[in-house]
Amino acid sequence: MKIDIGISDADRKSIAEGLNKVLADTFALYIKTHSFHWNVTGPMFNTLHTMFMTQYTELWTALDEIAERIRALGYPAPGSFSQFAQLASIKEEAGVPKANDMIRQLVEGHEAAARTIRGVFPLAEQGSDEPTADLLTQRLQIHDKTAWMLRSMLE
Repeated sequence: MKIDIGISDADRKSIAEGLNKVLADTFALYIKTHSFHWNVTGPMFNTLHTMFMTQYTELWTALDEIAERIRALGYPAPGSFSQFAQLASIKEEAGVPKANDMIRQLVEGHEAAARTIRGVFPLAEQGSDEPTADLLTQRLQIHDKTAWMLRSMLE
């Protein structure tokens, strides 16, 4: 059935493609944060273990919200490791870095996610897609705040 929600087919497609990148970055950051939660050691163990759990839980919830927005625009959401790896700007960590390096990588990951989100805003604005703009604003607030909190731990 044809979708007629007041956003042109071309705009819906470009917005969905942008959201695919947001979804991929969110998934990459989720995996990295969860791995760091499992593997962190050192004097800040309890603080970081708890903080990382809060962060990966929030990212997990966000995955569903982003994917459902892509679906509402009429496109399939990517859902494989290979798709996410191709779309994500955040690179995976196969090793177990020291706690401060974990924090540094997560700062970089949240900053990368924020840059990806900022790149999708013009697409949502062009298509007058307020629900996507609202979702992006919410995600951006979380990534900016999380990056700040993590960055503060390194000073």
